[in-house]
Amino acid sequence: MLTDARGRSRIFEIIELLATGCICQIERTAYLTSGMPICVYHNKKQLLEGRIGKLPSKPQALELRVGDTLIVTHDSILGNQARIENGMPIPVQIGCTLPQVFGDVKPNERILFDDGIIAGIIKKVSPEQLEVEITNVAGGLAKLRSEKGINLPDTDFSIAALTEKDLEDLKFIVKNSDMVSLSFVRNRKDIEMLIAQLEQLGGKHLGIVLKIENRLAFENLPDLLLTALSHPPVAIMIARGDLAVEIGFERLAEVQEEILWLCEAAHIPVIWATQVLDSLAKNGSPTRAEVTDAAMSGRAECVMLNKGSYIPEALLFLDNVLRRMKQHQNKKTSMLRRLKVTTPKLE
Repeated sequence: MLTDARGRSRIFEIIELLATGCICQIERTAYLTSGMPICVYHNKKQLLEGRIGKLPSKPQALELRVGDTLIVTHDSILGNQARIENGMPIPVQIGCTLPQVFGDVKPNERILFDDGIIAGIIKKVSPEQLEVEITNVAGGLAKLRSEKGINLPDTDFSIAALTEKDLEDLKFIVKNSDMVSLSFVRNRKDIEMLIAQLEQLGGKHLGIVLKIENRLAFENLPDLLLTALSHPPVAIMIARGDLAVEIGFERLAEVQEEILWLCEAAHIPVIWATQVLDSLAKNGSPTRAEVTDAAMSGRAECVMLNKGSYIPEALLFLDNVLRRMKQHQNKKTSMLRRLKVTTPKLE
């Protein structure tokens, strides 16, 4: 028996004894915290009294609204909700898994979370943390969960696209893979560094996929293509999720169009990525907008689907769409095929 974190009395029933403890069941929800007092009874007589041991930490959704302050820390900590400690307000806090960014960001630069659902302005910068003012939240209130991406579209990063861990991982990739994907590429030096590492490790045979997912990659795309062509085969991935956040959603259609034109001119295949038929893959039913998006993806050489419970159905659906659209469009060239509605019906 115990009083849970909400002050409500709860009774657990012991259903099995183990060598290291026991298994209990309860009919109503209980909120438990480390160190909470607990008593064991038998026939209404108290047998034992103790406290709950240390419970494992669990990621939680952090609520944010416009005007809130968010602290991004150097440490990879679990997020903490806003609270009052010793009469002082403590803002929402999250950790950042790429500590090098703290040396490059500047005050008044934009920062975006979870594919742009939450946007803010960096107000203060220190080697240990960033103080962010939330300026825009989709729907007025958003919940920021763990493992969500952070975008800094205004920041000019000095860090290399290949981290120390990437360089270590390349040793395994060279021996066990057919291609390597380079994320957050920004300039030709990033590609030259990857090519040099591959040659040093005996990986000249590996194909390279350049993920175009930030503003600098798009602006430097002609130079990136020329550099990458020195190490064929090479492909481009239009990572439309991060790219839309970086350049603005209103520009995405135009930017992906320019990328397709440039890659077609350079005879470089394109991977059309991010949330293609996402509702179908996850829920079993596509939206009308997703069907149009899937039809447009036929102008690339490859389409990437995200994970979901209905991936086989999504693959069959996409195959059907692309086979039909292939008769109307070959990459960016209209085929001007005869329309079915103009074909005379046979008696």
